[in-house]
Amino acid sequence: MAAGPTPSTAASFRPPLPPPPPCFDYRSASLADTRATTAASNPALAELVESGALVRIPRRRFGPVPAWRPPDFAEPDEVWILGTSHLSAESADEVERVLRAIRPDNVVVELCRSRAGIMYASDAASGEPLLKSNMFSLGGTKFFGAVNRSINLGGQSALALRLLLAVFSSKISSGANRPFGEEFRAARRVSEDIGAQLVLGDRPIEITLERALKSLSWDEKTKLIISLFRGITSTTDMPQQDEKAAVSPYELYEKLSSSYPSLLQPLIHERDMFLAWSLKRSKAVNKSKTVVGVMGKGHMNGVVYALISDQGDLRFRDLVGRESSETWASSVVKGLVRDTVIGLALWALYELLQAAAYI
Repeated sequence: MAAGPTPSTAASFRPPLPPPPPCFDYRSASLADTRATTAASNPALAELVESGALVRIPRRRFGPVPAWRPPDFAEPDEVWILGTSHLSAESADEVERVLRAIRPDNVVVELCRSRAGIMYASDAASGEPLLKSNMFSLGGTKFFGAVNRSINLGGQSALALRLLLAVFSSKISSGANRPFGEEFRAARRVSEDIGAQLVLGDRPIEITLERALKSLSWDEKTKLIISLFRGITSTTDMPQQDEKAAVSPYELYEKLSSSYPSLLQPLIHERDMFLAWSLKRSKAVNKSKTVVGVMGKGHMNGVVYALISDQGDLRFRDLVGRESSETWASSVVKGLVRDTVIGLALWALYELLQAAAYI
């Protein structure tokens, strides 16, 4: 299972591409190429193409390979993107159909290293109900190992936010009575069957949450934390939902961004660009003939736009860099009290979330 390189903590962030303009529609931008190829070689996938769930972007649409790339690097011949629902058994079936029909060299999933355990979760694992798993969970490693990685990449504040979002996300989606990420487990199983390389294509969640926190003012941070606590501790039962009506992680991000517009860039647009980089420019897909991306439907517009609008601007260091103008010494002194208080509170917070039975 391939993943991107470890990000540099010293890099400064520069958004390499703007978000898609309001007039951009990924379906109209890709339908002709997708429809022609599907009709010729995979007619069984036509329904997914016509619904907009499956698109194909050939290499000729990518733009030039940048000069800074090694001379032996070759972008994939074609990239297919399948849009899914993270709470849908139907999406898992669609993933299997697409991967067995296309038989790609690489399968890029909307997960990072910290969330890769979602692909291997099972009802019998550790005796934990699968419904507890979601994109914010501290899964895949033991608790303290996950905490250590979260602190190293995002800091204690981002870890605290991740824990809050884990329990909040589980609570609002529990009414669907569906486990999270069935399509990712299907992608892992089929990739193993057909010999495709599985690639972790999303930006580390720790960096995303750190970027999100930095985008907020102190008043907004306080308001957000209070809102999450109120949602977690509310005694109001969540209504039963079907899997199509349940709130997906992408929809949760959108809801947060509507209340806090500055979150739209780090939570959605930057991740769209990172996914596009993983699909066409990461080392894992070098010299590949065919790559299939498996991601939430809400990412498709931004990812397709980034793929075809990029003129060599998508660089790993620009997509994971974190803003920092402070010296090492001043940063340590300034954050000492904050980190001590947050560190002491983390275990108590974890115990609270465990008691709530959502992580």
